[in-house]
Order: sequence, then structure tokens, then C-alpha cells
Amino acid sequence: MKRSTLKPNAGDIGIDLGQLTEKQKLFMRSRTLYTAYGGARGGGKTHAVRWKAVAGALRYGGLRILIIRRTYPELQQNHIEPIARLVPPAAASYHITRHTMYFYNGSVIKFGHYSGSSSEAEYQGQEYDWIFLDEATQFTEREFRFLGSLLRGVNDFPKRFYLTCNPGGIGHGWVKRLFIDRHYVTDRTNPEENENPADYSFIPATVEDNVYLMKASPSYVQMLSGLPESIRRAHRYGDWNALAGTYFPEFDAKRHVVRPFQIPGHWMRYRAFDYGLDMLACLWFAQDESGRSYLYRELKVPNLIVSGAARMILSHTLPEEPVGITFAPPDMWSRQKDTGRTMAEIFMTSGVPIVKADSGRVRGWLQVKEALAPRADGKPSLLLFSSCTGTIRDLEAILADDKDPNDCAVEPHEFTHTTDALRYYCAARTLKTDRPAEPAYPDEEDGEDYETFMTGGAAGRGYLEY
Repeated sequence: MKRSTLKPNAGDIGIDLGQLTEKQKLFMRSRTLYTAYGGARGGGKTHAVRWKAVAGALRYGGLRILIIRRTYPELQQNHIEPIARLVPPAAASYHITRHTMYFYNGSVIKFGHYSGSSSEAEYQGQEYDWIFLDEATQFTEREFRFLGSLLRGVNDFPKRFYLTCNPGGIGHGWVKRLFIDRHYVTDRTNPEENENPADYSFIPATVEDNVYLMKASPSYVQMLSGLPESIRRAHRYGDWNALAGTYFPEFDAKRHVVRPFQIPGHWMRYRAFDYGLDMLACLWFAQDESGRSYLYRELKVPNLIVSGAARMILSHTLPEEPVGITFAPPDMWSRQKDTGRTMAEIFMTSGVPIVKADSGRVRGWLQVKEALAPRADGKPSLLLFSSCTGTIRDLEAILADDKDPNDCAVEPHEFTHTTDALRYYCAARTLKTDRPAEPAYPDEEDGEDYETFMTGGAAGRGYLEY
């Protein structure tokens, strides 16, 4: 295979960028707004990023490029040092303090690390034509969207966002949704909030696709094959289901998700919600005569004050819907310093009576696991309507806490709202629905009509002899 040699200017300086695999070539040729590359480890993701970034900077004068990793040491080892060795001083100069490589044709490559929301101020207002998010599953969807907002500028360069990824990590859920499952938001009233499927493409690659690594390090495959089963499936073969929903391996959409049906009027009904200014997540449950619960409605709305959250809950509850109890997080009973009132008071005066939920996290998560476990009849104690897509997604995506495997991770925070509401419900003491009482009088087909039963029939001697 021929190596690619590019000349940065009219001079005779050539830069050897190395060889590309067939999958890496597909990555280079992609023209979608968002292109993800990877899956299994060893597919040549990092080399593809370096090749694409340097080649673009050399070919298109004035191109602005951002390469992002989660930490600076990763950025230094995987990109800054290799690219600094690759690009000679005659083509570009590297500014150590600014972490930026300036090419003599006007292009720049900015090397950035992103440590979370605290990093937003550093990038606010910056503009780029191409962005490379290396190891995208280490980032939350919110961070991905924020970085995507930096793709702008008045020049004529088509804007591109390139991602590399492996299964696992806090971003596993959104990467899998967009690039593997291809589930997109397309029903928003505001068309600007919808996701265009044509904007997303995924190029899967395994270690077998990287013929140069296979030749140089044949033992790498043996190393991957020796990993624990779920990690091996993810890292060796790029199986995106192997590490999905690692805190709730019990959850299986095929077993726990059912088609919506009309809930009998006599079933006990409950609500449970998690509230913060960033998000209100409210869930509606119904319980049948056997004690089995069905999650039949969900609501997620951001940026609501307490009274607005109460009104939103009421607006999504039918006028005659007999909700028995609404379980709320314990911090609703904390008094506000400025008013002396509690959020619980505001919910109650706004028409949503609430009961304090159990605050024990680990205890509550174990109750959720119990609810997901099969009963004697083979069906779990908790089933979810297929219309509750947000809760289903969050159950599949939420991870175990790194420091306490018995607890759920609090990041990505977007997955915690519905799952916390679910925890409040499962940890609560609820009443099993009673079977409807038999009619107090016989049916007409039994030989006695309603009037005869209620009046005792025509008067006879028995009335006189009583």
C-alpha cells in the first residue's frame, strides 16, 4: 500500500503520514456532519484522528481544528507528541502554552482537554471547522452537544464532527443510541430540536481490520481474548450490548417492556418523581391484584420552578385518574432560607399531595433489582409500557459507581432522574389492588330480575305472618 505524502506549501517539504487501512479510508471519506469510528479496541482510531487532522490542516489553508481528550496526559501522549514529531518545523510551529499548532498556510490545530462543565468557560465563544472527540464514550451527551456548538464560522469549509469510541464509559448510552441503534428524536414541535438521521454515520472497526497492528503485534488479540467475558465481547468484538446498563444487568427490554393497554379502573395507582431545577422526572404506576406494577406514563421537563412542576404533573394526570399516593424525594422537606417554606408545602398547596420517599440509595436500588427479578410465574414484578422510552433508555444506560459498586453512578446526571423516581416507588410500601367485589345481587340471567331482588317480589302470606 502506498504511503500518503503531502506538501504543505509550494516548496518541496514532504510529510509522510503513514498508511491507512480500508476502514480508516472510509473514515477519511465520510461527509456526514457526525462520523464515529471504532467499536473494538485496536481498530486504529488514534492514528485515523492524527492522519485526518494533519492532512486537512495541510490541504486546506485556514482550517481551524480542535482535538479533544478527557485529560491532558492522554492528549499529550496520544496526539501532541506524535503530531509534533510528524510535522516538521518547516510546515508548522507548536505553541506550548496555548497547546496549539500553527501551520504556515493559516490552519491551526488546537489540542484541548475537557474536564467537565467547569471547562465550558474556556471554550465559550471559540469557533472550529472540524472537531475530533477522541474516546467519545468518556464524555456525556451534554458535553458532546456543547462541543458541537463550537462548529461555526463564516468561512466556506463544511463543518465536521469526528468521534472515536469503544463500548463502555459514561457516554456509552448516547453513542450507542445515535450511532449503533440509530434512534433519533424526530417528533419535537420545534424542528430545530429534532435529530436528522442523515447527519450520523458509523464506521465499525475491529483489530482484524488493522492489518498493520496484526502484523506488528499478533499477541494483542490474545490479550483481548483473555479479558473477562463482558469486557472481552466489548473490546475484542465491539459488542455494544455487552456493557450496556451495567448497574442493572437484570433489565432486558424483551422481558420487561410490554405494549400499552387500558388499565382497569379499579387498579391502585401511584406517582413518584425526582425534582430539581434542571429536571422534573415524574412516573405513573398501576398495580394489579397480584401486586405486579406497571410503569404506564413518564414525564421529563427541565427548568421548572416548584409550582410549575406541580402544575405540569397535574396537567399530565387525567381529571378522574385515581392516584392514591405520590412519592417525593426527601429533600422536598428542607426549609428554604429565604422564605422558611419547604418545597413540599408548595407542592401540596399547588394540588399535589406528596409523601416522603425512602432516602436510602443502596437499599432502594436493591428494591429496584428485586422488582426486575422474575417471580414464580416467570414474569418480573415490574413491567414498563413501551411508550416510556426515557426510563427504558436510562435503565439500560446507568452505570455502577466507580467507588461503590452497590450504588449507581451520579454521572451522567441525565440518566439519574427517572431512575431515582423509580427507586422511590420500588422502596415504598404500596397496597396491593383488591379484586373487585362480586355484585350484591344476582344477574337477570340467573332467573331473578333487579326489581324482584330489591323489592322482594309481590306481597304474600309471608309478609302478613311475620
